[in-house]
Amino acid sequence: MALYLGVMSGTSLDGLDIALIEQREQLHLLATHYLPMPADLRHELLGLCASGPDEIARAALAENRWACLAAAGIQQLLAEQGLGADAIRAIGSHGQTIRHEPARGFTVQIGNPALLAELTGVCVVADFRRRDVAAGGQGAPLVPAFHETLFGHLGQQLAVLNVGGFSNLSLIERNRPVHGFDCGPGNVLLDAWVERKRGLAYDANGAWAASGSVQADLLGALLSDSFFAGNGPKSTGREVFNLAWLDGHLARLPQYRAEDVQATLLELTARSIIDSLRNAQQGTEALLVCGGGARNGALMARLAALLPQASVASTMAHGIDPDWVEAMAFAWLAHCCLEGIAANRPSVTAAKGLRVLGAIYPA
Repeated sequence: MALYLGVMSGTSLDGLDIALIEQREQLHLLATHYLPMPADLRHELLGLCASGPDEIARAALAENRWACLAAAGIQQLLAEQGLGADAIRAIGSHGQTIRHEPARGFTVQIGNPALLAELTGVCVVADFRRRDVAAGGQGAPLVPAFHETLFGHLGQQLAVLNVGGFSNLSLIERNRPVHGFDCGPGNVLLDAWVERKRGLAYDANGAWAASGSVQADLLGALLSDSFFAGNGPKSTGREVFNLAWLDGHLARLPQYRAEDVQATLLELTARSIIDSLRNAQQGTEALLVCGGGARNGALMARLAALLPQASVASTMAHGIDPDWVEAMAFAWLAHCCLEGIAANRPSVTAAKGLRVLGAIYPA
């Protein structure tokens, strides 16, 4: 038996998810902890997603703050569970992605794993994506192998969908290696638009989107982006899909009500997922959804309507809270690294072969 912690802050930048898992023959989620992202740190991390003045120093300072926040959360979780640092074999820390451009040969996640190890007294495994990129891969998504570990025993023609800032699919099929890819924007544009227009961090349950009407001409323009062509391997990020990208399309079209834009963005998320799923996997029997999008009732309803032949449910249907799947995945990736187990999948990322992922920072 070994205990691992996974720390994840995604593209939504709402906070840090920390998951404690027990790794035996099967994986068990033991405890979780969530820390909201301080507003000024969120603002700085978002700013680092694009070039700016003094960005090297700013990134170094921001990742120190991120590591301190993660350490505080880990210490709180361990105290709640009555555990000392010596009970944890390793922390799997994703860090915060600030650039992801595999076509140019790089991906950057910051989070100062050396400082995190120093502050917690626990071995840290981090920097999971760059080895896959070095091997010619996309470096993302990394969760399909974990999804296969969790759900491969179900024996169905299965798709596992993670909807965070961006959406990605893991396709689990009989007699075929797991494959998958990024589908496009998940919550990233929905969150950015509702923040701009209503000052809210997110559109709770998709209620504002549900109050609007999908605009066919805007949806068609958005879906014409070249990213949506083909089934991957492919990955994406804020470098491609952001408010400037949306504004560019809006500038060429009639003015719409703000809620109609929100409705169209939700439809973009749903359509880009289901269109790519239909192209990549025939006869899908079940779609399991995790990430923040699983809590968006309007999005879940659209996914079900667009995929009537399959059951559509959150991963909670199989006893796994959708909010914690990604943090669990990075705890599992730390286990794989320490055990020398390859955790990328060339069928997903197009890397030249299987690779052990992560860099180790001893306690």
